[in-house]
Order: sequence, then C-alpha cells, then structure tokens
Amino acid sequence: MAALIERLAPRRGAASITSLGDWTGLWGLDGLGTMLQTTMPREQEIPDGTFAGLVSGAYLRNSVVFSCLAVRARLFGEARFQFQQLRNGRPGNLFGTPALRILERPEPGKTTRDLLSTAILDAALGGNGFLLGRRDAIRRLRPDWVTIAYGSARGPSELGAWDPDAQIIGFGYYPGGLNSGEKVITFLPEEIAHFAPTKDPLARNRGISILTAGLREVLADNGATTHKLAFFNNAATPNLALKFPPTMPKDRAREWIDMFEQEHRGATNGFKTVYFGAGVEPVTVGLNFVDMDFAKIQGKAETRIAALTGMHPVVVALSEGLQGSSLNAGNFGSAARLVADATLRPLWGDISGSLETIIPPPPGSRLWYDERDVPFLRNDVKDQAEVIAKNAGAIGGLIKDGFTPESAIAAVTSGDMGLLVHTG
Repeated sequence: MAALIERLAPRRGAASITSLGDWTGLWGLDGLGTMLQTTMPREQEIPDGTFAGLVSGAYLRNSVVFSCLAVRARLFGEARFQFQQLRNGRPGNLFGTPALRILERPEPGKTTRDLLSTAILDAALGGNGFLLGRRDAIRRLRPDWVTIAYGSARGPSELGAWDPDAQIIGFGYYPGGLNSGEKVITFLPEEIAHFAPTKDPLARNRGISILTAGLREVLADNGATTHKLAFFNNAATPNLALKFPPTMPKDRAREWIDMFEQEHRGATNGFKTVYFGAGVEPVTVGLNFVDMDFAKIQGKAETRIAALTGMHPVVVALSEGLQGSSLNAGNFGSAARLVADATLRPLWGDISGSLETIIPPPPGSRLWYDERDVPFLRNDVKDQAEVIAKNAGAIGGLIKDGFTPESAIAAVTSGDMGLLVHTG
C-alpha cells in the first residue's frame, strides 16, 4: 500500500489533481488483494490548499465567523451515538453495545463531544474531516494533509477518479503537507472515516468549505471592522484634509503635517482643540458612521455569514438577532428548531454514516445519533412526549380491538400496519 500511494504522490508544487503513469505489477501489495491483479488507472484527489488560510484569515480573525462556527461546534458535539434497529427499512429502537465505547472515549481524556467538535470544524473550514480508526482510539488527521487514491480493475483510463468503475483504494497522509518532503503514511479505506457534509461538485468524494462562497462577505466584514478601528486610531473624527495656501513653501507645509500628526493622531488625542494659521483650512472628507449607516451594513454582513454556517442570528446572538420581536420566546424557539432541523440533524446523520466505516453496526441496524439529552432541543423533547402519548393511545386501542400487544407496538412505532397480528 505504501508503495502504491508513493507512486500516486503529487509532484512538489502541484496545485491541482495530478495524473501519473499506469499502475502495473501491484498484485498482492499490502493486502489489497486480487483487486490490484490487473493494470489499473491512477488518480488522487488532493487538498485545495485553503484550509490554513481560512483558519488564520477567517476563523481566527473574524469574530462573526468564529462565533458562528464555535456555537455550531458546541451544539453539534452534544449528541451521542447508538445503534438503531432497522425493520423492513424503517428505523426502530436505539440500543448500545461495547463497540460504542471507543466513540465515548476516542482518546485518553477526550469524549464524544471532543470528537464531534473537531470533526465539524475540520469539515467547515477544510471541507473534510478524516478520522483514523485504531483498535483502542480514534484519531484526527489534519484534512489538508490527506489525499484520496482511486483505482479500477477495468483498466487504465484518463478519467482517473471520475472513471465510473473507480473506487477508493486508500488514503495518503503527508505529515507537514504535500510539499513537506516527509514520507507519505498510507491507510486502507476501512481505516478512515471520511466526513464531508458539503460536497465539492468538481471532486468525486472530497468536500468543500462552507465559507468558500462567502469569502467576499468575510473580507467585507473584516474591512468594516478595520475601518471602525482606523476611525478610533485617527482620533475618532471624520477624515480631514488640510488645504494649504498656494504661496506656502513645501517645507513649511511638511512641518504643518508633522505637527498635526504628532498632536492629533490616535484615539488618545481625540477631542483636542485644533489651531490653524497661515491660511491653512480644514476640509471634511468622507462619511461618518451615521451617514454610511454603518451598523446596518455590518449587521447585514453578519446575517449572511451566519446563513453560510447554517446558524440563525438569534441563536448566535448577532446584532440583527437581538432586535425587536426576535427576542420573543416563540421566535427564539422557531430559530432553534430551524437550526436543529436544517443544520444539526442532517449533520449528525451524515457523520453517523461516515463513522460506520470504522464502527461497523450489527446486522439489521445502523450507527445513529441519540439527541435525547441535548439541552438545545428541549422544546423538541416536549413534542416527542406528545407523540409518545398519542402512540400509546393508538397501541392501547389496537390491543382492545384484539391485536397482540407485540404486533401493535411494532406496527405503531414503525408505521407499518402490515405488522399487526390479530388474536382471533
């Protein structure tokens, strides 16, 4: 396997997907089996190189992005994992086995919350979360150091990863990055859980950062914050232009400029009296915060960034979420339900399917999430209690009508009336 991935290794400095020569003579390599007994095509999907830039330029330098992703990660980390029975394709009861312990304690000193929070941040900023499954631990792989290798038994093809018969045959991990010069570490497909909730349309399996489409919004918000800081650094006053008389010598004008900068530049020099002489006149240029409706402009940018992350401004406590009726209990409940239904539950289901690679479920079941102890969803718990009460009434009615208790319970919980068995 190591030799295979090394053959696939991108050339130093590569900026896009790299195509290499045919694979030959690879049978029996590192347990890949008979799949490699034929000449195979070659291809890798490599990172796009934006992960480190988004972490340093957006996540760590923009308070709105940081708040949205931090709240998102905290809420996402609240779920637990269970196995769920499948009856005729319908989900049934949740249950646990010792196989789930590794998800509860993925590493010494870490819990499911740490595992989920890390995975969702990697997926949000890098488009992909890669989790390495070991016998006694689950470890995170930095997403921009991982490549995905493809192969097909059909034979060489210029389509590479897009060959209809191509499948993942391994993952390559480059400590320090693709251009580090370090030797690649290789893993088989069943060793890696690949979490990519937002798919890249131009890649077979890699994901894309949710911030990609909003980079201009992030840059605009950074620019607004920089503008606000510059306003205070320049004495918290509108921009001033000094109009010098045409007869003033150039060196004399420079003396005026140096004196003005020294005495009035900076927030600590604000509100000092300015004295002009020798025909020098102040002229105001630009707009102040009121004229440019600064709060509204920055508030709209905050809302659009929140939308990128799937978070509601009310939930993240952004400025536009803290006005008027947004603070009403009913409106907050609606915002929380939107975040739960449109963001959290789809993401929980996605990572559950991804983790099945390294935590295979028992026959007739699937790996699934358990949200019953998530405080953020307490209003949904009330709704679930009402559903349970209605189901209990339906089960009681079926039993009174002569159906067996077991079949009545199975029919109501699964929604399949074909499971009903009458006592006769």
